[in-house]
Amino acid sequence: MARERILVVEDEEDIQELIRYNLAKEGFQVEIVASGEDALARASASLPNLVLLDLMLPGLDGLEVCKNLKNNPKSAHVPIVMLTAKSEESDIVLGLELGADDYITKPFSPKVLIARVRASLRRKRQEAPPETAVLRLGELVIDPGKHSVTVKGEEIDLTATEFGVLHFLARKPGWVFTRQQIVDNVKGEDYAVTDRSVDVQMVGLRRKLGACGEYIETIRGVGYRFREQ
Repeated sequence: MARERILVVEDEEDIQELIRYNLAKEGFQVEIVASGEDALARASASLPNLVLLDLMLPGLDGLEVCKNLKNNPKSAHVPIVMLTAKSEESDIVLGLELGADDYITKPFSPKVLIARVRASLRRKRQEAPPETAVLRLGELVIDPGKHSVTVKGEEIDLTATEFGVLHFLARKPGWVFTRQQIVDNVKGEDYAVTDRSVDVQMVGLRRKLGACGEYIETIRGVGYRFREQ
């Protein structure tokens, strides 16, 4: 079986070697470039299975690389995991909205790096279930056809927007979504389009779900995700 190939876009040599060593040790093929321009050229010549992308690059920065890759039909399906400094929350949000799949903040643990890469590859291999499919996630059951949600067999009374938010997140466990992505995908009459209103909806949704409310995780400064079961 062919090893999965990771294209690493990073201009700092010590970080390059740290990433190369740990990914190679786990059996991945690793290819490293130091600029955004080289990243686009390499991806065009031979598509990788995943791109590990630093945001702060000389010349073409990581956000532009992400935008280019996601706007190209040939590379749009390739997962992108961003490498960011902790102070770049606004760039993380923008990168996710441009189509990046996940992010890792610097400095990072090699174990976290490997886990995030494996999770992104796994999610890419697993197609999201059809929108009409019944989702069974731990003690939570979401039935889009009946527009019903049950926890431990008991039906939960949700508004149309709360149901839409829950269903949207639950169809892709582990994926991080920004507040704006949630707004864009779930629009209801009771849904005011502000970051604050998203947070308010999440508080109400978690309260109604009881113990299963813990399945919805807050990603500070970024948005929300449904925990992988």
